[in-house]
Amino acid sequence: FQRCVGMDALNSLHSTTFEIDEKHGTDYHKRFLEFVKMVQKENLVIGGAMTDPKGDGSKGPADQDDPDLFTRIVDKDEKGIYVSGAKAHQTGCINSHWIILMPTVRLTENDKDWAIVGAIPADAKGVTYIYGRQSCDTRSMEEGDIDDGNAKYGGQEALIILDRVFIPWDKVFMNGEYEFASMLIERFTCYHRRSYVCKTGLGDVLIGAAATIADYNGVPKVSHIKDKIIEMTHLNETIFAAGIASSHQGQKMKSGVYLNDDMLAQVCKHNVTRFPYEISRLAQDIAGGLVVTLPSEKD
Repeated sequence: FQRCVGMDALNSLHSTTFEIDEKHGTDYHKRFLEFVKMVQKENLVIGGAMTDPKGDGSKGPADQDDPDLFTRIVDKDEKGIYVSGAKAHQTGCINSHWIILMPTVRLTENDKDWAIVGAIPADAKGVTYIYGRQSCDTRSMEEGDIDDGNAKYGGQEALIILDRVFIPWDKVFMNGEYEFASMLIERFTCYHRRSYVCKTGLGDVLIGAAATIADYNGVPKVSHIKDKIIEMTHLNETIFAAGIASSHQGQKMKSGVYLNDDMLAQVCKHNVTRFPYEISRLAQDIAGGLVVTLPSEKD
């Protein structure tokens, strides 16, 4: 579950650390490759933590009333650095082995303390998770298995609070190089918005379920039912096509990894913000009130 964010972080950091080293003579890329070797050898799940609480959207990190609204370096010594702040909306963080902390906005010279990228174990000292809730999440705790959903690999979100979390130097991949923050964000976003093609797997399941319910109801050949299933398939495959096209149009970076096409990745994301909702609406049309008013298994 949820390997995409960590993989997007690894890919974007591969090229970004290479180019930071090229400009500043640092050794981030070497450190990063050693981290990747460990990840691959131990088959680790990586959480990519980019989104900060942000506070006043008209101000940068250094101008906020509360400096911890963006994750920042609060101390450093010969062994490493200490960071405080928070990361919001972190899907899959609790079932990740390591978390990669990254900037979330374009930074200026005044924001050097916030130009930090580092990897921490998910259970590092000073990390607190505030677990998110969903409207019907207690159903999975009831008797039976119909309402479990994806019981073993289901998703969850949390707010991560960071209180003087230590990161050793060999796990630090950016430290004050503020001019590379936007590059990292743009490349991460490019990979991640292409990866939203995964939503089409859910779409396939929903389309199949809608068609099955039409069979149960004895109306699989009714024209408006067929039209709705065709439209659901059209929307779902349009998301898929944009993601595949973005990868196909990828370009090789200086470090050797490929970056998929930016514009097509944004189109894929834009489709995902619209089409799954329409697919769900059509599924409800086909199934009727059954979908939203069905009693739980326990009931």
